[in-house]
Amino acid sequence: MTRALVFDCDGVLADTERDGHLPAFNATFAHFDLPVRWSEEDYAEVLRIGGGKERLASLLTPEFVDRAGLPADPDGQRALVAEWHAEKTRRYTAMVRDGVMPARPGIARIVHEAHDAGWLLAVASTSAEASVRAVLEHAVGDDAATWFRVFAGDVVPRKKPAPDVYELTVRELGVDPADVVVVEDSANGLRAALGAGLTTVVTVSSYTAGEDFTGAALVVDRLGDLPDTPAHVIADPAHVEPDGQVTLDTLTQLPNPTGGPR
Repeated sequence: MTRALVFDCDGVLADTERDGHLPAFNATFAHFDLPVRWSEEDYAEVLRIGGGKERLASLLTPEFVDRAGLPADPDGQRALVAEWHAEKTRRYTAMVRDGVMPARPGIARIVHEAHDAGWLLAVASTSAEASVRAVLEHAVGDDAATWFRVFAGDVVPRKKPAPDVYELTVRELGVDPADVVVVEDSANGLRAALGAGLTTVVTVSSYTAGEDFTGAALVVDRLGDLPDTPAHVIADPAHVEPDGQVTLDTLTQLPNPTGGPR
């Protein structure tokens, strides 16, 4: 049996949205002299859209295009979004490498547990691949990052909550969906993983704590590192009762999507 542990990136490996992506978007808007700045409340709404390019494209209403003097043709707008996104990615990855956003508690620990037990490791994210790799290397270290397959950005046409990136991940890893555990932080990510038939643990992040996580096998505030940053259980429908941190043993106790043991 080959098992796999698959992580989302933003909000899972590090709590990146408020302290990373949002300021990077706003700095990009200023760089291009665009008449928009997203507040934290604005960005909470924007996060309902999967994918950075898609979030930028949501700005392109007829009114905004006219006010900003932007091209109205689809090809011109696609080129602009690509240029904006490349600049935003450059700024964001620089912030990651500067150590602005620390890894979430428990990530490095459980990655090493899984690797030592022979599990496959992957990241499945709608963020740009350069951003994902920067966060991954920062969260687990350069050596451990080489253990991962990374599926990110435009590797699939439909972003979360569509299941496409998880379906691709399972196919490319060559594993049975029943032998995969996903770690997500958002309702969109949970929907994507469940749509692919995958058992999902949710670690809520700063923007997602109030979302609906019905269907998750376990919901915690973090994976946890004892003794300093213990995990607190929010929902435990499988009654696995993690004691202060989610371990590989915790994950193996979670039922697979058909309800049987893992």
